Amino acid sequence: MIGDFISLAWYSSGGGAIGDLLSQWEQLGFFSYLLPFLLIFALIFGILTQVKLFKENKAINAIIALVVGLMALQFDFVPRFFSEIFPRVGIGLAIILVILILAGLFIDPDKPGIMYTLLGVGVVIVAIVLIKTAGALGWSTGTWWQESWPTIIGIILFLVIIAVIVGASSKKEIKPYHPFWPGKS
Repeated sequence: MIGDFISLAWYSSGGGAIGDLLSQWEQLGFFSYLLPFLLIFALIFGILTQVKLFKENKAINAIIALVVGLMALQFDFVPRFFSEIFPRVGIGLAIILVILILAGLFIDPDKPGIMYTLLGVGVVIVAIVLIKTAGALGWSTGTWWQESWPTIIGIILFLVIIAVIVGASSKKEIKPYHPFWPGKS
């Protein structure tokens, strides 16, 4: 009985040992500074290495990536951006995963229309994540988006309908005429 109470108190204090460890990392700036720095450094270094702007000189690539990574963390903007976007990206990916699982259970994936529909759903989720993140950071478009979203959705749907019509009416292979009755040509 006392052991159960102790273990209950242990888990209720923030998730136990893992919760305590994550809380300590947060207090040390692991999520606010170290991880964003590593992400920016890796992206810049990878892009510079792939582009081969400085030939094969990885030292220059590393110095530039280090400088950009450290300068990006000079102000609180990058940690705030990452703390806003990544939880939304996680939720968006979870929604996409659930849709893919349900689609895989009930829908034939060999039909191209299904894949385009899933791509469209993914694009909408990405747009929502970016718009919500921008709004949370103060980059909102004011009332313009709130007033104009039905018009924008209508224009997008109109363009999709035009694309479907044009795609459906593309040139198809013309087969030679074969009369129904045998012997006639």
